[in-house]
Amino acid sequence: MKIITIVGARPQFIKAAVISRVIAKTPGIEEVIIHTGQHYDTNMSDIFFEEMGIPRPNYNLNVNGLGHGAMTGQMMEKIEKVLLDEKPDWVLVYGDTNSTLAGAITAKKLNIPLAHVEAGLRSFNMKMPEEVNRILTDRISDILFCPTETAVTNLLKEGFSNFGTTIEMCGDVMYDAALYYSEKRKKPSANIPDEFILATVHRAENTDDPRKLGSIFSALNNISRKIPVVIPLHPRTKIKLEQAGFNFEGSKIVFIPPTGYLEMVWMLGESRLVMTDSGGLQKEAFFFKKHCVVLREETEWTELIEDKMNFLAGSDSSKIEKTVETALTLGKTDFSKGFYGDGNAGEKIINSLLTKNINR
Repeated sequence: MKIITIVGARPQFIKAAVISRVIAKTPGIEEVIIHTGQHYDTNMSDIFFEEMGIPRPNYNLNVNGLGHGAMTGQMMEKIEKVLLDEKPDWVLVYGDTNSTLAGAITAKKLNIPLAHVEAGLRSFNMKMPEEVNRILTDRISDILFCPTETAVTNLLKEGFSNFGTTIEMCGDVMYDAALYYSEKRKKPSANIPDEFILATVHRAENTDDPRKLGSIFSALNNISRKIPVVIPLHPRTKIKLEQAGFNFEGSKIVFIPPTGYLEMVWMLGESRLVMTDSGGLQKEAFFFKKHCVVLREETEWTELIEDKMNFLAGSDSSKIEKTVETALTLGKTDFSKGFYGDGNAGEKIINSLLTKNINR
């Protein structure tokens, strides 16, 4: 059986590492990896393949730095050529990026069986490009591998049981990764304070809105005067801050370069609190028993909000500061709830693909 894995962004590299590790120890499977090039900076891409032991991509399409339409279109054109040459049994896509949508549409147009890992997530905000990508990918996939029961419920409410699509609750491959790589974590070379809050800001809805970006970083500045805030600075966020005239020299925030996953795992484990607009980091905070202040108005990971593990703060500086103050003073919290499976999502996914391939 030949599987083509399509990745393009940091979170997808982590998820793909889990599946690639299972494939490597499973006889009779060949994996061909396509890297679309969506994340092309060395610190944003190459380091993940190196430190996580992911096989080097068989194809790098080098599609990046474009608008949504041009990026997705160029990816589809180049992916199509690879799929026609390789003739895979399955195409495997992850998450909700332009790379995901491009791979999904191309596979479906060529009648190649398509599997979507991390299916069924919904923010219910159609202004998010990621929401559009994930909904369209779910609708045309043959197998939907869901990370949570909430994701399964979302699909059933949308009528997916009538579409002839297989829906499987396999657990979250990111939980698999957290368990496996936590023992391999490493301290960043940057100077990290002994006590700190870990924060990331990169989502377009925040970075592309000068008012929201200014409000978020005003809150981060104020918070950092009481407890250090460490931010691995996303290249796009840095550019947007510079354009907005942000005073880096006057800021108390500890800015560090983008880090690899093993360094991020170290910081998650050592931090007092996490603040982010990232989807994946919200969960990873939970994996490492940390509360998370979500710098968005909504989230896909509703179970963490409902159980008061994470807290929505949006972009209002006053609300962010109050939410952080509340989160820092919480008592002991039970992080043992098994929202995301048992740490064997990768094995379940590969076993399912093997079974479906035999029965076709």
